[in-house]
Amino acid sequence: MLDHEPGRYVALGDSFTEGVGDISKRRPNGVRGWADRVAEALASDCPGWEYANLAIRSKRLRHIIAEQLKPAIALEPTLITLYAGGNDVMDLGTKIADILADYELLVRRLARTGATLVLFTGYDVEVSPILGPLRRKNHAYNDGVRLIAEKYGAVLVDYATFAAYANTRMWGPDRLHMSKAGHKYMAARVLDVLEVPHGITHRDKQKAPRGVRQRAREHHAWVTQWVLPMFGRKLRGTTLGDALSPRWPDPVRVPPKKGLKKLTR
Repeated sequence: MLDHEPGRYVALGDSFTEGVGDISKRRPNGVRGWADRVAEALASDCPGWEYANLAIRSKRLRHIIAEQLKPAIALEPTLITLYAGGNDVMDLGTKIADILADYELLVRRLARTGATLVLFTGYDVEVSPILGPLRRKNHAYNDGVRLIAEKYGAVLVDYATFAAYANTRMWGPDRLHMSKAGHKYMAARVLDVLEVPHGITHRDKQKAPRGVRQRAREHHAWVTQWVLPMFGRKLRGTTLGDALSPRWPDPVRVPPKKGLKKLTR
């Protein structure tokens, strides 16, 4: 899939690509994520790869177009990954036709670079009936992403079909972002579709069963600690990414041994 020679990998998007849920205190913004792992595997397989990650949590398509598109193109990437639109789907009142129009504009501009372009569908997270009405929008968004990927010759990582994410172990406490295990698995799937060798393994362990009272306590904590603050931010027009900068805004040469960890000491 990729030429066996070093190139430049640029990642765009929101919290999914920034790495939220995969905590790593010494790395920029306190997270690692699947994209860092992909960059490290690329450099391990073929030393010399450079990597930039422009993604910031909570960004909508309009923000990614305004803030990440031109910088990404200016970096002259040979590999691009883009996950975008999930936050737009979750916003009340947004229309799928408008979301997909912005998404296609972004993909069209990125495809013109000639880089290998990797796109993702969005997983249908079944967290609560509270978020149930959003599922139909997500299905329509995924159908649109599949058509756009085919139209522009992009590589598709069909995240929505990955059965492994039915396991609660793959999700963080907010039930919307992947855990460390989820990010590791995603990295492996991206590398597989790019035909890049790697040593990432996945063990399908299950969490120990919880009693009714424990599940009720966990649900109450989830609503109070994650759902209500999220809707509060939506009402105030603020996001968790407002004060953050991209994690790796300028390309870094990824060390083939020990990876990006060597750059954060």
